Amino acid sequence: MSALGNGKKYRAGVLGATGMVGQRIVNMLAGHPWFELTAVAASERSMGKTYAEAARWHLETPIPEAARGLVVKDLDPVLDCDFVFSALDSSVAGEAESVFAHAGYPVVSNSKNHRMDADVPLLIPEVNASHINAIPVQQKNRKYDSGFIVTNPNCSTAGLVLVLKPLADAFGLEKLFVVTMQAVSGAGYPGVPSMDALGNVVPFISGEEEKMESEPQKLLGKWDGNRFIDAGLGISAHCNRVPVINGHTECVSVRLKKTATIEEVKDALRKFEVPDELASLPTALKNPVVVREEDDRPQPRKDSDVGNGMAAVVGRVRECPLFDVKITLLSHNLVRGAAGAAMLNAELLAAKGFLKNRTAHRSSASEVLARG
Repeated sequence: MSALGNGKKYRAGVLGATGMVGQRIVNMLAGHPWFELTAVAASERSMGKTYAEAARWHLETPIPEAARGLVVKDLDPVLDCDFVFSALDSSVAGEAESVFAHAGYPVVSNSKNHRMDADVPLLIPEVNASHINAIPVQQKNRKYDSGFIVTNPNCSTAGLVLVLKPLADAFGLEKLFVVTMQAVSGAGYPGVPSMDALGNVVPFISGEEEKMESEPQKLLGKWDGNRFIDAGLGISAHCNRVPVINGHTECVSVRLKKTATIEEVKDALRKFEVPDELASLPTALKNPVVVREEDDRPQPRKDSDVGNGMAAVVGRVRECPLFDVKITLLSHNLVRGAAGAAMLNAELLAAKGFLKNRTAHRSSASEVLARG
């Protein structure tokens, strides 16, 4: 069944289409049952080229045929599409996303700029799907018409909060301590220089610890109809870059509000299921958390692609001498933490009626800015 129910698909544009995350989104749109790629936009150096000419392709599969011949446009909101994915660099994403939303485009963003805005949903559908109820408030506050902005979290936050959700539901959370070992692909291309990455650990990723300490508060908090209320957790994060291509590994210690045995914790993780309505979305998993019993799992090379990269894989669930429980988790930073997260957000928006077939006049950026 198509998203529009009349044999048509929603037309998707991708901003920042030539980058690492943009390429993943383009690839995931190929053959998507609800969406079709109709527009790509990127920086001025790519503008006017075909996508095949402009994109230095990094994926193992070839560039999708539907994308190869598309001419790369600039970041002017006159794209032939119903909504846009934003994989833009944060240096330009903030203003560009606002301009597109003002021009009537729903913006499904992977960028950090608007994540913590007071009226913008920061969304993991399995965790806080109800936060999309903030969209009408956002539209009223910002004088948007049919446009709006929805964001997905930082790549390391995504896997962490997906695992925390069943624990929060079953036992409640008080505080947590997390140490990350993050893949080099999270830095984009060309990313971390090889002389810095190979045989090394870099114990600093700019802004990463701050995101990991703030974003879970919003994700695990509540929308009360007017504002987001933080979860009130104590969080301490240490973030490291390691010489792994894909897959962020995280070692987490958690203090629970209720006493629980290790088997009860494992059981809560194993039995975490999303509602049927959400599980029916094309990119969703019914059970998005996978528990491994081996002493040496999860591992990036063996477990990053579980659930087509949309699962969070958990292992080494054991008692913590300082808090209550400690675990190791792994998620694919470019899928669960980026392109797949944005795709699932768009599917939820489509299922809930927030995406429309755009036939109205498309404003240029200068017209939008002139209107304020």
